[in-house]
Amino acid sequence: MSSVISQRFIECHDLLKESGRIKSSRQFALALDFQPQSLNDILKGRRDVTIELLRKAVEAFNLNPQYILLGKGEILSTDSPVIVTDQFNEERIVYVPIAAQAGYGSNLSEQTFFQELPTFSLPGSRYNHGTHRCFDVSGDSMEPTLDNGDKVVCSYLEPMDWSHAIRDHFVYVIVTKGDVVVKRVVNKLKENQCLEVFSDNDYYDPYIIEGSDLLELWYVETKISPFLPSPAKVQESLQNELGGLKADLKEQSQMISNLNATIEMLIKQNRSRV
Repeated sequence: MSSVISQRFIECHDLLKESGRIKSSRQFALALDFQPQSLNDILKGRRDVTIELLRKAVEAFNLNPQYILLGKGEILSTDSPVIVTDQFNEERIVYVPIAAQAGYGSNLSEQTFFQELPTFSLPGSRYNHGTHRCFDVSGDSMEPTLDNGDKVVCSYLEPMDWSHAIRDHFVYVIVTKGDVVVKRVVNKLKENQCLEVFSDNDYYDPYIIEGSDLLELWYVETKISPFLPSPAKVQESLQNELGGLKADLKEQSQMISNLNATIEMLIKQNRSRV
């Protein structure tokens, strides 16, 4: 019969599968450089978990060591995002521009990285609860909903809630080990341990993001866009500019035509004198 620590380790393994953080027991074992058959023996109660396997699992999958050893707290460690506060200890919204997104995934726990980024606040009670972050939108994959250069203000989604709280066809900022993307999401973490992500621009095909690659999820609540005049006024202005260009071209064409006529007349006069 397995020890109570091994039983808690098995609970951790089962939760990781249910939440979509791992696809299979085999993947879990290989990620920990452990023999799948040996892991299977642990899961079936035929042997106890080793200290070294526990250490690797805690580091790789953010397991809560207090829960495994003492049965206290949550199964997974609460790994909240780094927050930045002002002089009144009020949380600020951290703005992540395009230039900072390349290294974002590798600096999630670095307080200095986030303290060097711009911060701001917004009025309204919705921004007074929970942690919010602002990301730049890059490219045209989410047009016409989001344009290149727009900014999205998002609320943090706890990893423990991913499997049931992600809302299908809503827009999220998805942080993986190598990228930060803004996409619509279909939640398949429970059945297939993955997210299917879509662009609003039909030119781009949907694709899969594995649950094991997810680092953070941010629910898009607000977009901030540059102010543009009325589309009708923009079109009218463009038509006026085009009309002016046509008039200028017509005038220049007439001048060239007159100049050619003058040159031909001078050539004829010169020939008649000869």
